[in-house]
Amino acid sequence: MGTDIDVSGVVLAGGLSRRLGRDKAVEPVDGVPLIGRVISRLSEVSQQTVVVVNEPGRVAALPLPTSAKTAVDIYPGKGSLGGIFTGLSAADGEWAFVVSCDMPFLNTALLSHMLSLREGFDVVVPVIDGRPEPTHALYNKACLPHMQRRLEADELKIIGFFEEVKVFYLAEEELDRFDPEHLSFFNVNTQEDLDRAQALAAQGR
Repeated sequence: MGTDIDVSGVVLAGGLSRRLGRDKAVEPVDGVPLIGRVISRLSEVSQQTVVVVNEPGRVAALPLPTSAKTAVDIYPGKGSLGGIFTGLSAADGEWAFVVSCDMPFLNTALLSHMLSLREGFDVVVPVIDGRPEPTHALYNKACLPHMQRRLEADELKIIGFFEEVKVFYLAEEELDRFDPEHLSFFNVNTQEDLDRAQALAAQGR
């Protein structure tokens, strides 16, 4: 599986980990920091990694590969939409896969399939239980002005701008071909989640 020269991987790492009580990005899962697992899988389908943080001092706390580019929130305090905007702005590629730093079981076959669907669209987003998963989605730079208008109006719902762009909604039945357990979308928020991640990783997931 080769990397795509037109695609960057964007990892949102600005969260405060309130529910876990410590920085989840650096928590080891099967001996690898959580953010390291995310970057490793994302790099299989992207040319570049951009890690978005909420303030410059956070960069030093993260175990990042030297090849990773970091970007500080352009619109601080504007949630995930602000992080996506920052990462997409910083990306060298025309496209960016956006994921959160706490998703240790990204499915590279699913990511590759999503890439194959982008022609003629600005966003490719999976849908589970009738709801889009915008922090596991593919965005084109054409989305930037639409995101910016929403951010400046303080309208921070990520999918709010979807009505203004061309979106491919990946149906649940289709994504189930690649990830029937939906582990791609499992994220670590609590100690219970972390324990489950450890157990799954031990099984080779």
